[in-house]
Order: sequence, then structure tokens, then C-alpha cells
Amino acid sequence: MALLSSVGADALAGKVLLDVAVGFGEDWSLSHPVESMGEEIQRTFPALRVVKTLCTVDSSVMVAPGSLEGPSTLFLSGDDAAAKRTVAALLRDLGWPADSLHDLGGIATARGQEHFALLFIGIAQSLGTHGFNIRVVPPAGN
Repeated sequence: MALLSSVGADALAGKVLLDVAVGFGEDWSLSHPVESMGEEIQRTFPALRVVKTLCTVDSSVMVAPGSLEGPSTLFLSGDDAAAKRTVAALLRDLGWPADSLHDLGGIATARGQEHFALLFIGIAQSLGTHGFNIRVVPPAGN
């Protein structure tokens, strides 16, 4: 937040922010257990167009989705539909197929993405790697 504050609300107005952040305390608890960082940023800078994504994968996977063995899912959360389309296009440029992108809805859904970090740590420890992702598998016929 300090960096965004130093840039200033006027300079950020109308810009799209692709938010990948998850905050942790010194004890590895979530720093934002009630309101996500994405929500805090959006509330603090209402004219900034915040889209939370990529925080459910490791940085190595963010830019190399082809390194995964099969299809997986990335989530998008944000209140601005046009901003989400812009971010989706950026994700496709990184190699993420359009059918891997799942729009969760408004910025309040960023909470779930950030809370996934706790499960991510457990999965990474059990696999012995951070180079993985998950996939949402809908019921047959959907």
C-alpha cells in the first residue's frame, strides 16, 4: 500500500492493477483474514481498476503455464468487467488458454484466492514443489 500511496490516487485513477499479492504475518498467518488485500486496495483507491489473479500459482507457473502436465484454472476477481477482459488478454499472452480462466465475480471474491495460499503451502510441501496448479472440474453436462 505504501508504494501505491506514494504514486498517488490521481496517477492511479483509471489504471488497471493486476494484483497477485497475498500477505502473511511473521507467523505465516494471513495478514488479511477478513478483507483481502485486493479489497483493501480497491477501497483505498476507488478509481483504480483492481483485478486479483495469479495468486494461486507460484511465480514460475505464472509465466509458464505450459510447464504443467495438464489443464488448470486461474481465477479473476474484480468489480470492473473491462479491466478483467484486459487482464484476461494479458494472461492469454502469457500462454494461459481462455478456457483456463474462471471469473469469480467482484473483488470480494479475492478473499478466497488469498485464503487458498494456506492450502497451497500444504500442497507444495506434500508434492515437494511449488510448480503446480489446480483445476476446477464442473459437473458433467455443464
